[in-house]
Amino acid sequence: HTHTHTHTHTHTHTHTHTHTHFLCVDVLSAELGYSKEDRSVNLKRISFVASEIVKAGGIAILAAIAPYRDARAESRKSIGEQGGFVEVYVNTPLEECEKRDRRGLYASARRGEISDYTGVNDPYEPPEKPDLTFNCAELSTRQCVNEIMIYLANEGYVDRV
Repeated sequence: HTHTHTHTHTHTHTHTHTHTHFLCVDVLSAELGYSKEDRSVNLKRISFVASEIVKAGGIAILAAIAPYRDARAESRKSIGEQGGFVEVYVNTPLEECEKRDRRGLYASARRGEISDYTGVNDPYEPPEKPDLTFNCAELSTRQCVNEIMIYLANEGYVDRV
């Protein structure tokens, strides 16, 4: 089993961007749970906000747990209509995710207190063709960020650093 986050970096290619926005999912969808429907609603909401940022010439970074291919495809379509879309697959073993779980959500799911929890009692559908893939049990956050920045520069999304 792996547990993943789909990080979406979006922007247009027409000019240098000076504004980058990181979208906090907890604020946009505080009332939602972990069901497939709630996860899809969550991703639709943050994708809409990201598409508006991209439309205005900014860069949006989404760090969302997006376990379903169909919802990710919708996100790619809605954001991609406004500019670029880069899917980063954080393919990290479930055991590592559980070790890092500061909020105790995996433990709650294992005790049956949370249903529909990705990787425990709900499936994760891995991306078929992500732009980048990282195993964060093997790479540091800094290494992942550096690889993302190199990719974005090579693709013309950002200036070289």
